[in-house]
Amino acid sequence: MSVAQRWRVGVIGDPVAHSISPAMQQPALDVLGVAATYERWHTPAADLKGRISGLRASNVLGANVTVPHKQAVKPLVDEISDLAMRAGAVNTIVNRGGSLFGDNTDVYGFTTSLLEACPDACGREALVLGAGGAARAVALGLAEAGVTGITIHNRDVERAHRLAADLEPIDIQVSESTTDLGKALSAAAILVNATSLGWHTGETPLGPEWLSALPAKALVVDLTYRDTELLLTARERGLSTLDGLPMLVHQGARALELWTGRRAPVEVMMTAALAAREPRR
Repeated sequence: MSVAQRWRVGVIGDPVAHSISPAMQQPALDVLGVAATYERWHTPAADLKGRISGLRASNVLGANVTVPHKQAVKPLVDEISDLAMRAGAVNTIVNRGGSLFGDNTDVYGFTTSLLEACPDACGREALVLGAGGAARAVALGLAEAGVTGITIHNRDVERAHRLAADLEPIDIQVSESTTDLGKALSAAAILVNATSLGWHTGETPLGPEWLSALPAKALVVDLTYRDTELLLTARERGLSTLDGLPMLVHQGARALELWTGRRAPVEVMMTAALAAREPRR
């Protein structure tokens, strides 16, 4: 790459117009003095293979990968980290001299943000709503944080059982009824919404009456990076809450370190992410 050229890096997904990753990654690259431009790369499924192939170019650092492509990119890269294999998803691709390395920074992002909000998570009970890819990353992150009891509640009970089996030897219980859900809530120091319910106003994975079953010092987490109905209701009941923005920042910071080999300026990224989110709240 000539001196006049800039590195390229971006986020791959469909859609990506809403992504605030450029808003936080570009200031971080600039602060580090890395001559790179972070871009949005809208990529329909039919174009994914070509897009990933393009990451091998000598002027490309790599990419973030978002929905719906985190699973589909796995066979398109040359090597995948053990964590990405266990998580079943690649959200970060690094170009290593034309060879593509796939990793997962979502687990790190969740664990780091959780421990910031709940330093005493170790040894606590947690309840996860959902059994998809996000729930898988959350369960791995909870185990990494030292949570000793994890229960999964999902409308499709069989899917929850499959996830629990996939993540052995992590000890995961499955809630199979409203009675089980009530018991899990009463014991949960941490409740995580890993479903898609909450992206739209008025949606919630749990009605207000269920939140009353949580212990008074419980932390309610929603992976959506805005105030959802779940978080608003939890705060009305005096519970601590955490939205998905810190997870987004920390997973992005880890990705930046993989691309550049430099320590990410997390505070710069957090400030930029907060500013980018504000008009959307």
